[in-house]
Amino acid sequence: MKKFLTFLIAAACWGAAGIAASAEDLRPAFLLTASPSRDTQDLSGQWTYSKDLYRTGLNDINGWVAKSRMQRYRDLDVAALEAQGGTDFFEFDLDRGPAMAVPGAWNAARPELRYYDGLVWFQRKFQSKPLNGGRAFLRFEAVNYRAYVYLNGKEIGRHEGGFTPFVLEVTDALREGGNRLSVGVDSSHDAQTIPTVITDWDLYGGITRPVRLVYTPATFIDDATLSLKPDGRIAGELRLQGPQAARQNVNVTIAGLATASAVTDAGGRAVFDIAAPAGLQRWSPDSPRLYDVRYAAAGDAVRDRIGFRTIAVKGRQILLNGKPIFLRGISLHEEEFGPNPARNMTEPAARALLHEIKHGLNANYVRLSHYPHSEVTLRLADEMGLLVWSEIPVYWSVDWDNPAVLRKALAMQAEAIYRDRSRASVVMWSVGNETPVSAPRTRFHSAMADNVRALDPTRLVSAALLVERRKVNGEDVTAIDDPLAGKLDVLAVNTYAGWYGSDTLDALPGLKWQVPPDRPLILSEFGADALAGYRNDGNKKFTEEYQTEYYRKTLAMADAMPTLAGMSPWILKDFQSPRREHPVFQNGWNRKGLLSETGVRKQAFGVLADYYRGKAAK
Repeated sequence: MKKFLTFLIAAACWGAAGIAASAEDLRPAFLLTASPSRDTQDLSGQWTYSKDLYRTGLNDINGWVAKSRMQRYRDLDVAALEAQGGTDFFEFDLDRGPAMAVPGAWNAARPELRYYDGLVWFQRKFQSKPLNGGRAFLRFEAVNYRAYVYLNGKEIGRHEGGFTPFVLEVTDALREGGNRLSVGVDSSHDAQTIPTVITDWDLYGGITRPVRLVYTPATFIDDATLSLKPDGRIAGELRLQGPQAARQNVNVTIAGLATASAVTDAGGRAVFDIAAPAGLQRWSPDSPRLYDVRYAAAGDAVRDRIGFRTIAVKGRQILLNGKPIFLRGISLHEEEFGPNPARNMTEPAARALLHEIKHGLNANYVRLSHYPHSEVTLRLADEMGLLVWSEIPVYWSVDWDNPAVLRKALAMQAEAIYRDRSRASVVMWSVGNETPVSAPRTRFHSAMADNVRALDPTRLVSAALLVERRKVNGEDVTAIDDPLAGKLDVLAVNTYAGWYGSDTLDALPGLKWQVPPDRPLILSEFGADALAGYRNDGNKKFTEEYQTEYYRKTLAMADAMPTLAGMSPWILKDFQSPRREHPVFQNGWNRKGLLSETGVRKQAFGVLADYYRGKAAK
């Protein structure tokens, strides 16, 4: 049986130092990072589907159980075979099955699928064009959680991980004219998945982001990136794939700014080092300048839009382009749009969410939690001028002692970094969220932090840490006591004092904190639930008044924290979470949003917007 793509890395050695895997080991076979500028065929639309509760379409390949009738990935026109008569019959027919929109989550497509968790088979027929000596690839932006991909009856690949892209070559399997694409999607999670089965958000299932057929020349540009170095020079690399990848002249043009050339090595890699361009306008939230960039090599060319900026830490400050910046932010769950979210983040939806953050809240920063968000969201953050924290869902607890689970985490991390490392908006990679301290957990996260620095040394590393309360000289003190802190550039903590626990709201401004004095600190989460419209019932929990006062008191606490360099309260919008089942106030929704699921602003929204307006004016 073929291994999942996330396992296609070098053998690893598990020990006190973590996992021995180089950056090259973690590079996916194909990236096609500039595919938005390529000749592509969008396969979005109505796909037929069939539930597979007993996983027959996978299990039959190893056994005898009704094999000829149940393998859903076969290239069969069942209606035509039935019309011919004979003794065979079939217990599936994807040609005549029900249909749903792709991209999207099946949980929102049909009421009976709302809590379905398992295997579903999807099918899409499409016409392809002649390759004429070129190549063709399927690029899936995300499938949650495992994908089994077949084209014209042939298995072409598998992938594990619900939020990162993967690319499969289909040159040999593609037919000129009609093709049948079948994808088995398994949404189930367990103790060895990332995340595990226990989360505080809705995992959804399905082909949740776009699928495209990408056409390339025989030798093509698979990956290219540029970034600004602290000394003002621009560095980058380009990777060619194909029979003519070695010893090729490559060129990069940054419109109105600079040009450069290089030669690929025997592996198809070329490196750029461009002298500091005169007239370079650095990207920032106040001035999100993007440059049109063109890469050309071996008869192929791709385009991108890239901003150039630096990000660094000095003492307790975060420096953007060498100047201190306070991160005025909010956390965001993606694809939570409307009362029946389908995890289909269109450009208008992403733009609306980011506009509310930037212009409604007066923010300059967004924490994209708890997984890599869609590519369209990251590109819009570049365009609109929002700094981004990005993370993969190593969340609460995973199987810390399992080397295979660590390999999954490192591979997912690599997929996210390779996709987004040309986005100026991304300034921090997080390596975890609210994970209880233990030696195996710290080794796991340390390996992730080392992985980030190997793959992308141009950005900062952080993690959302837990805090503990303890007595110091007779006083209650909130402290960061986490050995992972030494691996991080920016410390970040989630705190819910005043919502969970016994602290009163009036006590919040006086809470004492014990944090390293020479490190920048972010309040990565704080928040309180409120049901939109529930007011004038005393200062009770779940009222808008309580949430509003919670924000006022927590912000007063924040103002007394001398190392604070930013915050991203929890959260912009109410979001679905099956663990939140209060029958009056929640009904399957986490209500900590400053907006309701339909976009209604709660009273606390204005409190945070005013606070950020004052911060921006300083």
